[in-house]
Amino acid sequence: MGKYFGTDGFRGEANVTLTADHAFRLGRFLGWYCKEHDLSLPADRRVAAHRPRIVVGKDTRRSSYMFEYAIVAGLTASGADPYMLHVTTTPSVSFVTEREDFDCGVMISASHNPYMDNGIKLVNRRGEKINDDTIAVIEAYLDGGAAALGLTEEEMWNGDLPAATGAEVGRIIDYAAGRNRYVGYLISLAANSYKDFRVGLDCANGSAWMIGRAVFEALGAKTYVTGAEPDGLNINVDCGSTHIDRLKKLVVEKGLDVGFAFDGDADRCIAVDEKGNEINGDHILYVLGKAMKEQGTLANNTVVTTIMSNMGLYRALDKAGIDYVQTTVGDRFIYENMTENGHVIGGEQSGHVILRKYATTGDGILTAIMVMERIVDSKLPLSKLAEAVVMYPQITKNLRVPDKDAVLNHPAVQEKLAECNTRLGDNGRMLLRKSGTEPVVRVMVEAADEGTCEAYIDEMVGVIRAEKLTCEDK
Repeated sequence: MGKYFGTDGFRGEANVTLTADHAFRLGRFLGWYCKEHDLSLPADRRVAAHRPRIVVGKDTRRSSYMFEYAIVAGLTASGADPYMLHVTTTPSVSFVTEREDFDCGVMISASHNPYMDNGIKLVNRRGEKINDDTIAVIEAYLDGGAAALGLTEEEMWNGDLPAATGAEVGRIIDYAAGRNRYVGYLISLAANSYKDFRVGLDCANGSAWMIGRAVFEALGAKTYVTGAEPDGLNINVDCGSTHIDRLKKLVVEKGLDVGFAFDGDADRCIAVDEKGNEINGDHILYVLGKAMKEQGTLANNTVVTTIMSNMGLYRALDKAGIDYVQTTVGDRFIYENMTENGHVIGGEQSGHVILRKYATTGDGILTAIMVMERIVDSKLPLSKLAEAVVMYPQITKNLRVPDKDAVLNHPAVQEKLAECNTRLGDNGRMLLRKSGTEPVVRVMVEAADEGTCEAYIDEMVGVIRAEKLTCEDK
């Protein structure tokens, strides 16, 4: 990806690597660019000039309000009309953008990251993440200003993009109604009542803190909620999909039938079964994929996974007679594979699950509803539905490095990777990959026991450090 944008938007520490000025200038660019461009098309394709309508949502972290106002100021200064959903989920921004024919959508969130980080995610009019060549144009503007876009002095305003004046200045529309329509859509997808079920939700003190409860109570569930007291600083703190122990405790202590944990922007879902066991994204792919196969709706008999999915998932899919493909890590790549090949379900172990019939992105609350539908229809507890997936121990170590590609392409590292995978054979594997959002290389080993995983990780880390490729060696 680019200098600013990774696999999941422009992310960084608020007012350090991602500033209010970045947000304002991004708003200025989008308001100007969308007048004559469709973000779902290649950057060199133009459309008829018009006044852009752009959806803006945010999560609960303190800096989200600052970035929201900065983006909206930039949009209106360029003559676009921002429609503000306020605190909402990432999938709701995609839903509203696509269903109500907006030019694009902006979500302010750093997902599962701590509160001091934030991010800006952009989706096109189809509710999909924008393409790489448009990102390149955005980054050219952020680095070089309007001149980098080929505008002449006559076309610019004080050396920057043209500014709207008079009646051309954009107007801000409060659009909570759009968020409410998204809630109604989620409720409409359930074919069953959940009135006989006790359900726990961990909303991560984030985007789902109101929506999650509203949906499940509307569907009749006796709902127990934690992580629903956001204060701007506690998003993802010891709660949500990355800190599942709180939900496990709630399910066990209250004797609940099932629990669902979301991340900061609610595009992920990790479940907890009635026994208090974690049911991760790989389990959920199996549960829903098998249900689709039985119903005759699993297109191509295929589930889309990533290279980080567990071997236990693949063995369970094999036993169920379900095919699978792998992509690189990132829900964007999963979605691209699904659309290119006509697949209908895909996801990550982290809880990003994409159900293409219903959404263009991972949607934690939607995923929870579909798991509930399977529980109700099958009349089986979640522990029984997921028991075929026996997870292999999988350990990952993160190494901060000055140059991620230099590590991955180093001959000694490549040699050790090949050697380790040869020795592991069919009983495990080692993967190296670079983070899309941090200066980090991840070493992952999957094997029959944790001791074997740790031993192989130590071998690889030893080689990387011996070659002086980590930040601590510089």
